Amino acid sequence: MFKIKNFEDNDDVKIVEELGAFKVVEYKRDLSVNHSTSQTAYYASQMNVRRRQLVCDVNTSNITVQAGAMQWMVGNVKATTGLKGVGDLIGKTFRGKITNESAIKPEYTGTGKLVLEPTYKHILLIDVDDWKRSIVIEDGLFLACDSELKHKAVMRSNLSSAALGGEGLFNLGLTGGGIVALESYVPREELIEIELEDDELKIDGNMAIAWSGSLTFTVERSGKTLLGSAASGEGLVNVYRGTGKVLMAPVLL
Repeated sequence: MFKIKNFEDNDDVKIVEELGAFKVVEYKRDLSVNHSTSQTAYYASQMNVRRRQLVCDVNTSNITVQAGAMQWMVGNVKATTGLKGVGDLIGKTFRGKITNESAIKPEYTGTGKLVLEPTYKHILLIDVDDWKRSIVIEDGLFLACDSELKHKAVMRSNLSSAALGGEGLFNLGLTGGGIVALESYVPREELIEIELEDDELKIDGNMAIAWSGSLTFTVERSGKTLLGSAASGEGLVNVYRGTGKVLMAPVLL
């Protein structure tokens, strides 16, 4: 039995989002400052630059997190590697290298609460069921998820153009039912959601946060020819084709 005081019930803390086993807490002001940093902290809070933490209820679900993200846990919570044998280790190591994610993501089981390290980024909670149980996320955004979700490396359709565009050749894909938490420089209020039905979306730059696993993702010239691309003033663009959704930031990530 445990009790947590002066955390979620602190008058300087508010819960900004709650979904499944996850809560996002946000500190209205950063009070852990001194006379030389207080002015910066004040103006930062006015511009919505605030500390946020992800709180995970391990009673509700086993939780997989990015390596090194845990700050504290209480109760009968145990950290495991989540590995299911040598083959699983090899697969996760390979996937980690090609998606720029940690190879081994710890899995927390048992009963209790898990709290992750504070971040000044925005924490987005996404229900993968709303994406027809398949979502692909941009590199470096994964924070945590229900352990029921399966991880896989999703390869671009045309490797040569992806390399020329300075993009990675693989992204992290999640399939199944559950919630995933992402870290984003852009708040949810500014994210643009585009639904495609047998259509295509072209983006000049690395602005997509996540997209449906059903979409085909390539990197292509903006024009049909090199001359056309030069005339338009654009080079390579990210192209999403098919039926599904894209969650896009209004600025480059």
